[in-house]
Amino acid sequence: MNNISNPNGGPPSKKFRLDQVDGKIGGVCGGIAKYFGVDPLIVRLVFLVGAVAGFGSFILIYLAIWLLAK
Repeated sequence: MNNISNPNGGPPSKKFRLDQVDGKIGGVCGGIAKYFGVDPLIVRLVFLVGAVAGFGSFILIYLAIWLLAK
């Protein structure tokens, strides 16, 4: 059985991929969460705070990851 990481535990994924199933916009935060084996909500909150506090720099980072990972 192939045990791919899930947000509730398990080993992190070995390769980064956009999460098309649990992704909200582009699947970037879901993909990062699966890669590191953490809850996607935490990653989304980090990106939200970074977008507000970083004057939009996290939005550019998100878009870059989205375009490069397609």
